Amino acid sequence: MTEMAMGVIIGNRDFFADELCKKGRNDLLPILKEMGIEPILLDEEEGVYGSIQDRNDAKKSIELFKKQKEKIKGIIVSLPNFGDEKSIVETIKESDLDVPVLVHAFPDRIDELDYINRRDSFCGKISVCNNLKQFGINFSLTESHTLSPDSKEFRAEIDKFIGVCNVIDKLKGARIGLIGIRPADFNTVRFSEKILQRNNISVEPISMLYFVNKVEKLDNDNKEVVSSLEELKSYMDTSKVPESAMIKMAKLNVIYNKWVNENEIDAVAFQCWDSLQNSLGINPCTVMSIFSNRGIPSACESDVMGALSMLALQAASEKPSGIVDWNNNYGDDPDKAIIFHCGNFAKDIYSCKGNSCPQVNYPEILGSTLGQENTYGSIDGEIKPDNITFVRVHTNDNKGEIEAYLAEGEITDDLLDTFGSRGVAEVEGLQDLMNYICQNGFEHHVAINLSLVSDILEEAMTNYLGWKVYNHKK
Repeated sequence: MTEMAMGVIIGNRDFFADELCKKGRNDLLPILKEMGIEPILLDEEEGVYGSIQDRNDAKKSIELFKKQKEKIKGIIVSLPNFGDEKSIVETIKESDLDVPVLVHAFPDRIDELDYINRRDSFCGKISVCNNLKQFGINFSLTESHTLSPDSKEFRAEIDKFIGVCNVIDKLKGARIGLIGIRPADFNTVRFSEKILQRNNISVEPISMLYFVNKVEKLDNDNKEVVSSLEELKSYMDTSKVPESAMIKMAKLNVIYNKWVNENEIDAVAFQCWDSLQNSLGINPCTVMSIFSNRGIPSACESDVMGALSMLALQAASEKPSGIVDWNNNYGDDPDKAIIFHCGNFAKDIYSCKGNSCPQVNYPEILGSTLGQENTYGSIDGEIKPDNITFVRVHTNDNKGEIEAYLAEGEITDDLLDTFGSRGVAEVEGLQDLMNYICQNGFEHHVAINLSLVSDILEEAMTNYLGWKVYNHKK
């Protein structure tokens, strides 16, 4: 994870031993820094070792948090003793920080329950959470009620919380680019732009004609085009692609990049067929793959909700995401399925062993109807064996809600004698998941990420975004 700034509140009750705050602070902060967190909190010289035990301490912390408002992505409340719940909650409420909050309590030792060492954090955590509820502040909890900062479990909880903060930071205010209208037959990618906007997610649409015109006006010897062509050839094996198609892809890459940067786009849904093939004679898959690999998820077939699902996965894992079809059964194995798309996965998703590295080619299905010569640009390759998380977010227009399902599994090393970008996924209870997808009207597209982050996404989407989520893992 990249470094993330978080507000830290060390809670303190004035009739407990001051040394508990000093030791708690000294135990906590090095762990947070080691895990990539920049802690923002009162200096140790302020009050009782920089803790918050009354209104005056709260006011100082509020002022500090407000100064760092644009920087802070989450708040960690840590209780080395019972803590003053009112001051803690007032600090959060009056700072106007609409970010996730994690409540942590230090454990007592049964052989150290004297006045100097007794914490009562177990009890204090309940009081803090009670007040957070009263003030209408959403918060996260550690699975164990109390945890020592030097434990592996605490580190795992902080890792999860960092992921939750990253998801909220990336999805709130996200801008999804929509290039071209959806293919006429794809009712499955319809969505409600108004529901997304109500959830602070914007859609920035643009005509495919804009891209076609811009591409056609670029000269082959344009410096940006020449540089883009070099990028494409170094990115992946393009030996099967005619030079004329490569130049068109390079031009598309240039225009794509400019539009994304100028409009501050976080993820893209691209109408990958059939306008581009009929006008420019290429597939955009490789260009989309490059952008997904560099952190701008790009979904096929004008699938805005697919792009949003990819963005959520990327935020949780800080790895590139892909989008696939739940495509085929895998023989008689009830827990395995073939996942497939023409070929625009990020390079880091593909397996590359010996001669089985991904290669840019043309998609056999689209090529059979649109012409092979008009469809170069898709990628043939296998997904590398790894853990995998599946996510599909959609708008339920009848209810005016955003819904999602999550699942985890693994990509097996089963080989497939076929074309396109593909892999064999194994998910425990897959048949139940397929029934849930069908019964609840979800789409055949699903976003994938080679990580296990369903718990992060469930916490972020349900607790802080208020979405209805089904997590198949539980």
